[in-house]
Amino acid sequence: MSVGFARPLEQRTVSLVIALRFSDLLCAQIAIEPGLRRFRTVRKRHFDIHRIIDQLIKGNLKPGSKLPTEAELCTNLSASRNSVREAIKQLEAYGVVYIKRAEGTFVTDSFKPKMLSPVLYSLILQNNRWENFVDLRRAIDIGTLYVLIRKQPDEEDLHALSEALNKMEAATRCEELDATAITEADCVFHNVIISLTKNPQLVTLSEYINRITVPSREKTTESVIASGEIESYVRLHRQLYDVIRNGDKSNIERAVLDHYVFWEKYKG
Repeated sequence: MSVGFARPLEQRTVSLVIALRFSDLLCAQIAIEPGLRRFRTVRKRHFDIHRIIDQLIKGNLKPGSKLPTEAELCTNLSASRNSVREAIKQLEAYGVVYIKRAEGTFVTDSFKPKMLSPVLYSLILQNNRWENFVDLRRAIDIGTLYVLIRKQPDEEDLHALSEALNKMEAATRCEELDATAITEADCVFHNVIISLTKNPQLVTLSEYINRITVPSREKTTESVIASGEIESYVRLHRQLYDVIRNGDKSNIERAVLDHYVFWEKYKG
């Protein structure tokens, strides 16, 4: 009889259980190893993308300047082509750069260093869903109206806002409606609202959120024009103006939410 079988039954049972569990662990490790490798690869890629963005930003970006070519960035930053492309794509989405076909990648003319303050920079580095930015802008719009009404805008403030609204309405009455011109007038109107709060932190954050939602807003405007609903578009902006002019806190949320329900219906 072998020494192994000379052990008591309880010891042999425990040994068998341990062996089986060890075998299960090995099988589990083999099963999850491909997933772990994929996770490490994805994590490294995200790290590389953030590192590239960080180095590009620290390279003293200047409005209108051209970035090095994709190949040059790969060499200079010791990064893969895919990571460089994704980094540029993120910077483009957030309004820092734009791409001209066959010419290259350029820093936007309206680029301002304050766009990359720590708070805003953290927004760039996060893998946010687009809906998160919409939720953020909606919350800011509601809060902004409360702040503005509490500060009781004077006649000069209301005149500035009325002028912005009139210019937006004028853009919607042209014989040939231009979605870009209407969107620009819309941005001016909302920026005037923000500026009247005289809160620099709110102004900076709002300008940034407005900037990165412009492409989507322009597509929405195109849909509104195509649907023949431009008058409804104007009415919703006048509704916002009336809430501010009348100091109507009770209708702030209704005015903003009506705006976003309409936007959601026609968004591109």
